[in-house]
Amino acid sequence: MTAKNNKARFMDILTGIGLEQLRLGIWILVLAFAVAVGFWRRHQLVAVALASVLLFATLNAGAGIYILKRLGDPRWTAGEPPVSAPELSGTPIVGQQLVPLESALAAIAGGVNSFWEFRQALPVALDFFTRSGWALLVAIPLIIAILIRTFQAARRRRKDLQKLSDTVDHLQSELAMVKAILPAPATAAGATELGNQPDRPLTRRSRRGE
Repeated sequence: MTAKNNKARFMDILTGIGLEQLRLGIWILVLAFAVAVGFWRRHQLVAVALASVLLFATLNAGAGIYILKRLGDPRWTAGEPPVSAPELSGTPIVGQQLVPLESALAAIAGGVNSFWEFRQALPVALDFFTRSGWALLVAIPLIIAILIRTFQAARRRRKDLQKLSDTVDHLQSELAMVKAILPAPATAAGATELGNQPDRPLTRRSRRGE
């Protein structure tokens, strides 16, 4: 129920807005969005421009759909309906017999008037749809620019990763060279033990000589 109430309130607000005010309001909303998000994302101005253009296209397309759903609105309908069904039921004597004919003529008149209202609203809606289409055309080079920047950023990341990998490989090779130069801890301990062994027989011989 809350969503329906909000939608009804929004439609009431749009009902009180004139056609020129609707066009101007779309521009104001888009510019306010671009300025606010531009200050927030200063380093992503191309993305902000793309988002603003897409918002402009969406709002204009929504306005065009709104107009086509409000056929007969005096804001974009000029003049009176061209056809009105005659009242035949009030004809003396044969009035009751003419009621079906009156209903058929009323249905035909309603169809003609609906088509007339559609013809009145269609140029106005097409104006908004045209604005939306031009905005989408402007969005194409912006999308291409973003794709190019994304590709360049990915290529820079690959180069940085390659440099980091080369640096790691170089450090590993230098570490292997250092390990080859330095004696292993087990070999050094063995050499120490071998160096201490000749002292023991000499000590025994010296004791025998004594």
